[in-house]
Amino acid sequence: MPIPIVNSIASWILKKRIHHMELFKKHPNEVQNELLMDLLSKAQNTEIGKIYGFSEIKNYDTFSVRVPVQSYEDLEATFERCRQGESNIIWPNPISMFAKSSGTTSSKSKFIPVSQEALEDCHYAASKDLLCIYLNNNPDSKLFTGKSLRLGGSKEIYQDKGTSYGDLSALLIYNMPFWASFSSTPGNEVSLMSDWETKMQAIVDETIKEKVTSLAGVPSWMLVLLNDVLKTTGKSSISEVWPDLEVYFHGGVSFEPYRNQYQELIPSKKMKYYEIYNASEGFFAVQDQNDSNDLLLMLDYGIFFEFIPMSTYGSAQEKVISLAQVEIGKNYAIVITTNSGLWRYKIGDTVRFTSLNPYRIRVTGRTKHHINAFGEELIIENAETAIKKTASELNCEVMEYTAAPVFMEGSQKGAHEWMLEFKTPPADLAEFQKRLDLNLQAINSDYEAKRYNNMTLDLLKIHQAKPNLFQCWLKTHNKLGGQHKIPRLSNNRQHLEELLALNKN
Repeated sequence: MPIPIVNSIASWILKKRIHHMELFKKHPNEVQNELLMDLLSKAQNTEIGKIYGFSEIKNYDTFSVRVPVQSYEDLEATFERCRQGESNIIWPNPISMFAKSSGTTSSKSKFIPVSQEALEDCHYAASKDLLCIYLNNNPDSKLFTGKSLRLGGSKEIYQDKGTSYGDLSALLIYNMPFWASFSSTPGNEVSLMSDWETKMQAIVDETIKEKVTSLAGVPSWMLVLLNDVLKTTGKSSISEVWPDLEVYFHGGVSFEPYRNQYQELIPSKKMKYYEIYNASEGFFAVQDQNDSNDLLLMLDYGIFFEFIPMSTYGSAQEKVISLAQVEIGKNYAIVITTNSGLWRYKIGDTVRFTSLNPYRIRVTGRTKHHINAFGEELIIENAETAIKKTASELNCEVMEYTAAPVFMEGSQKGAHEWMLEFKTPPADLAEFQKRLDLNLQAINSDYEAKRYNNMTLDLLKIHQAKPNLFQCWLKTHNKLGGQHKIPRLSNNRQHLEELLALNKN
């Protein structure tokens, strides 16, 4: 199809969809409440709908009292029944797809239901919206003159008793509509290769021949791919390989630890970076402004949002609130109800609202990925801000990191122990250690209080990782590629001890 025609179609879709976005921006709570009632109506005759009396629920207050908040562990047996072919349990239409995810805290696989409605009205709708938003913000874009290099789907699709499962990215690629396949590279055959290391070179070999105008994927693995592209082509920058590259759509992990490395690889002033927030359970938010770290919460994808203030999370005083009750600056755990049959489901992510009109957020971490062994409540957002500031002060660059507590033993006080992999190491590691500690104190008052006069916490400890240590750790756990992430912060020492052992070998 000629490019002018593609641009005309995109422009038409753009104008229509932007109008719908303005509707949920102006009337967010009305849109969300209407969506909830629609989900309840559709599922009223399912097994779960009958258990909780969905047909009798007429408002959010009743819904919040009748339906319990649950985690994956609470619902695992129910999901497994669906995966074995039983129907009409959590959603009226058959669920034949499951996103397999092990997360970063356990090797145990999770199977998250993905309905056809979620595939089309959430995940694929979000992909179109992302393009609409980007083109609306950048009317001179030439995005459709080339292809999008997508990096994902590190596992093949498996079939079992009439259902299929695999990485979310693999499911999306496998079921991709023609319009997306037409504008993407590499092809499905390469995208769905199961051996990650072989696949990476195959992607390089196929895509360096294409006109690539955008990138999409997890920052850590895309960085590996781009370095492989330079190694294969002998070029000094990605701009030499793909001169028309103009935007990178990224998500999965924070972009901040990688930003400088991308700017070095792609030294183009026109290059833009757009963040997305999606997971196996759904697509939640997208950056809707150029040069912004804030993400617009998407309210009409078949997902109803609730939140738990992290100040009460996991306690006897735990409280769940609606979107209308959130406040700017507070840290919340997300609870979702979706068109895949997830009812008041805790996804394990935490966010902070930066705007209430419209609702915009920043992802701050995971409910399980923090350190609070001594009441310091250190979250990923704190850690990455402090690392970035310290690296800037000492003219060095951190590629990967993880941290865990050193527990009190006898007269020994507690501390935090860090493993950092540097691209450019600091001239003085001891000075980095001191500055990181001070920057953490400046950002987190609870950490500062525990560090006061070494009362509870001693100065943090730092280990410098050998090259590719974290990638080796992922390989030993069969987690190379795709959506797999480095565990950043943990309340236990399992990950850190494994990394320390690998670092000695």
